[in-house]
Amino acid sequence: MTTHTNDIHFPIYLDNHSTTRVDPRVIEAMLPYFAEQYGNASSKEHRYGWHAKEAAELARRTIAGSMNAESNEIIFTSGATESNNLALKGIAEAYSGKGTHIVTCATEHRSVLDTCAALRTCGFSVTTLDVDAHGRIDLDELERALTDRTILVSIMAANNEIGTVAPLGAIGRMCSERGIIFHTDASQAYGKVAIDVKAMRIDAMSFSAHKLYGPKGVGGLFLRRNRNGVRIAPQMDGGGHEFGLRSGTLNIPGIVGFSEAAVLAVQLGQPEHKRIARMRDELQAHLAAAGGVRVNGDETNRLPNNLNVTLAGIVSKDVLTEIREIAISTGSACTSEDAATEEYSHVLRAIGLSRHQAESTLRFGIGRFTTDAEIEYTGRRITEFIYNQRSLAERQPSTKDLS
Repeated sequence: MTTHTNDIHFPIYLDNHSTTRVDPRVIEAMLPYFAEQYGNASSKEHRYGWHAKEAAELARRTIAGSMNAESNEIIFTSGATESNNLALKGIAEAYSGKGTHIVTCATEHRSVLDTCAALRTCGFSVTTLDVDAHGRIDLDELERALTDRTILVSIMAANNEIGTVAPLGAIGRMCSERGIIFHTDASQAYGKVAIDVKAMRIDAMSFSAHKLYGPKGVGGLFLRRNRNGVRIAPQMDGGGHEFGLRSGTLNIPGIVGFSEAAVLAVQLGQPEHKRIARMRDELQAHLAAAGGVRVNGDETNRLPNNLNVTLAGIVSKDVLTEIREIAISTGSACTSEDAATEEYSHVLRAIGLSRHQAESTLRFGIGRFTTDAEIEYTGRRITEFIYNQRSLAERQPSTKDLS
């Protein structure tokens, strides 16, 4: 059950990296395509199909414009995981005659790392770059990793756990000069940091609506299609939808919602990002006052809504158990449902955190609908919990005292 207290909506939602609330304006734009304009965009014989096709093409142009792409460079998918799979597998298959070497990064999303692992079983070699303590790759190391057999580099635009933003322009130039395809998973960055696919020389980019106050179940893949466009092998057989690259009936309500979410992201732009970054900094200051707080990620080049912290002497799962009125995530999320094989975050491991430190880590994702009152409450509530837990620990008798 949810409750409201002035400007606080309980439970307070601060897990906007996981997913976002659908903006009411997005819902309003989608509604006619459920009950009135419900046609199939592939139905060419009647008005219902024509209207659906028109809606899809308008959305395609709108989303393309938000990243300085052409409309025929946007392929609609079910989300960023599918887009990552289509990009990596499709490009690898299409260019296998040229080379079989792929470069990626240790802190990528699992939909990239696991896809690369699958490609290894098909005869491709994969170089996985390490990151520094802030989650940044070394551009010199990337350059050294490239060979005449490298066909693809996949580096995420912004990390979903620690928020570090990659130097997309520098990576794009490096790849372009060597004739190597550059793909980026921008599911966290799109709509939050400026992305110009032409200026940054991005060849392929994955993104998703539900990270952008749009609906779940719809995403996109930008694929450069100019004179020297990127070739890609379809990974799904069927009716040849989406320029023959992604078969399946288009999710018109979702696509319309995606487009409206993109429009709002552009309209709200920097003022919204600055407001969210201010709230993040205020929350960080609240927690820092308790002492023993480590901020994970690059504090200069990071997402405006991201705060990932390790709290000395605190077990993050205890925070979630005790403070149920705040929705946040821990740094020890497992990748298996089997507790015996539970692993802590590969991202935190990559930046040098131990399992113990990961188990003391929290991720806050601030969003469009977060209020100042919610940030104030969260900072005060968690800081009180930190003080209480440390006070209890100090009063606990040591093993020596019990002997």
